[in-house]
Amino acid sequence: MNHIAMNLIEAIVAAAPEMAAIRRDLHAHPELCFQETRTADVVASRLAQWGIPVHRGLGTTGVVGVVKAGTSDRAIALRADMDALPMQEFNTFAHASQHTGKMHACGHDGHTAMLLAAAQYLSTHRHFDGTVYLVFQPAEEGGGGAREMIKDGLFEKFPVQAVFGMHNWPGGEAGQFAASAGPVMASSNEFTITLRGKGGHAAMPHTVQDPVPVACQMVQAFQTIVSRNLKPIDAGVVSVTMIHAGEATNVVPDSCELRGTVRTFTLDVLDLIEQRMREIAQHTAAAFGMVCEFEFVRNYPPTINSESAVEVARRVMAGIVGEARVREQEPTMGAEDFAYMLQAKPGCYGFIFNGDGAHRTRGHGGGPCTLHNPSYDFNDQLIPLGATYWVRLAETWLAPVAA
Repeated sequence: MNHIAMNLIEAIVAAAPEMAAIRRDLHAHPELCFQETRTADVVASRLAQWGIPVHRGLGTTGVVGVVKAGTSDRAIALRADMDALPMQEFNTFAHASQHTGKMHACGHDGHTAMLLAAAQYLSTHRHFDGTVYLVFQPAEEGGGGAREMIKDGLFEKFPVQAVFGMHNWPGGEAGQFAASAGPVMASSNEFTITLRGKGGHAAMPHTVQDPVPVACQMVQAFQTIVSRNLKPIDAGVVSVTMIHAGEATNVVPDSCELRGTVRTFTLDVLDLIEQRMREIAQHTAAAFGMVCEFEFVRNYPPTINSESAVEVARRVMAGIVGEARVREQEPTMGAEDFAYMLQAKPGCYGFIFNGDGAHRTRGHGGGPCTLHNPSYDFNDQLIPLGATYWVRLAETWLAPVAA
């Protein structure tokens, strides 16, 4: 990344080693959903050290810093997530996780460090007119921390005109950004279907009601929803990822359980898939003289960026790295709870590319540097780049208005 010409803020570059040390400390001490007490303490103490008022407790462990300048009542929120994943780290370098079964495998330690670096600069260089809310959010990895902060009054206590988030993205060359309007990440939903049959001896199938072949027919039929019920231009994924039945090879089980996920970019498509799955499950079971229990749980909604916010974000990104290094973001079927914030406020969820893993120091695991991989590590070279983006975005959005 060093060979790429970028308009980075010199003071942020100078502070980068300090921020990288914070990032590595957070990586070594990962905390799971709603347990981010140490992480929140680190964040809050740094903000207070820089003279930034701190509010704590939203979403259990959330932290909000407030940076004001000028007299305008305009405001913007910048969000970073803080939680780690329940998985074992394979890396053995000095800053590897010290907690068994917990790891920063998605870069939330880096997201926190980038926003802290921006906060440090903003605390002494208030070249804007309005308020910047620095939102450090817990529990992105399945806990819905964004939803919980909103429930606790995030946008009532800290009213904003727009909210922005950013995620590191491995694979692309470091020094590049991406942002696109519309859906960029999918909704995430789970289903559980329990088929009730009548078990018995595997040698006497005429005396039983075997739920296993019925379950197999359901799995196949679910795929026709995408291929024959959705419009070809609509996107949806139905994945049966678990089938549980039986305990012995010579016994037909009484029941069979199917579990999996559904992902879509729109709620209309999600409504259709849920309805068709329910109908297929119930009627397939009935055709074989059985009953089924159908449970469908909607988790994160789709992440949908607003066009006006994306336009500003891309312009800021281009001012730092050049237009050629600001890519269109291909939508991914992964999910992100920043979607809840975008349901409440206009905004943009952007991406900063993390490189191919060559940045990892000696002692990294043998696997690739991809998200949710036990050999992943955040690229510390991104800290000044991401922080510069946050600062320039706030300054652009809250630029003083000529009288």
